[in-house]
Amino acid sequence: MTQALPPYEVGRLAGAVLDSVGTVVVGKRDSLELVLAGILAGGHVLLEDLPGLGKTLTARCFAQSLGLDFRRLQFTPDLLPADVTGSFLYDQRKGDFAFRAGPVFTNMLLADEINRTPPKTQSALLEAMQEKQVSVEGVTYRLDPPFHVLATANPIEYEGTYPLPEAQLDRFLLRVSFGYPTAEEEWDVLRRRMSRRQEEATLSPVVDAHTLQLMQAACESVAVEDSIGRYIVALTSATREHGAVLVGSSPRGSLALLLLARARAAMAGRDYVVPEDVKDVAVPALAHRITLRPEMWLRQVNPSFVVQEVLSAVPAPASGALPTYARHD
Repeated sequence: MTQALPPYEVGRLAGAVLDSVGTVVVGKRDSLELVLAGILAGGHVLLEDLPGLGKTLTARCFAQSLGLDFRRLQFTPDLLPADVTGSFLYDQRKGDFAFRAGPVFTNMLLADEINRTPPKTQSALLEAMQEKQVSVEGVTYRLDPPFHVLATANPIEYEGTYPLPEAQLDRFLLRVSFGYPTAEEEWDVLRRRMSRRQEEATLSPVVDAHTLQLMQAACESVAVEDSIGRYIVALTSATREHGAVLVGSSPRGSLALLLLARARAAMAGRDYVVPEDVKDVAVPALAHRITLRPEMWLRQVNPSFVVQEVLSAVPAPASGALPTYARHD
């Protein structure tokens, strides 16, 4: 069994990774923390925002800083499922068919502009994301850990985009947006580009794949007291009862809140979760799992607004009790 790192060491390493990525991706510390929390929680991250705001750059920088094998797959309207998973090709020398692995066989896959390809190809990632395996022609291939998908997506209002199926959206642990930088941050981007005298920014690894797995194992040791666990369930349940919601978050949303809150606690060097950890990840963990009533779009209500209202309505617990499952007689 893989031995976990102590919480303070996870916090130190996480800070070093964020500092490294922050030298290239300027002024987005909060968003970068969410992305790293998703990776430490063992999940996949959807980066949805307007073009040119650093989504692809963020994925590449995290792969470099975490020391992971990295592949980028550009999703286009003519991309086929076999282009993602791989396929069997006839080997003339051996006189038999041999499997050629697709780009999904890596540690970190950048699914660039994932919503520019039809749903059939989008769904080719579902098994890999959920089961960490790929089935081709009846043969199942396991993916080597760690395996993470960082997908970028443009807003669905843009021409040539296909809405992601609800089942695939639910596979992403969280959805993160960056937004436009401030004028000072944008000038900092230009200044750093001039100082490095080249387009590509290359980062040295801060950790490696094995150390990342140790950090992920540490998150499994973070304690969650009963009151916070019930708070997580109450938040998710409240999304199903909100008047603007057609379909609320599934229990997978509760699980996402739990995993991300644990990761946030570990990044802070703690071995226990506080209510603020849950609040910090509620919007990115739940908003993409909510389907609004059709008339809400006319009122310019969005799922993030619903989650904010739920956070305001559901009382947060006090922290400090030992979880029931951790008590000893």
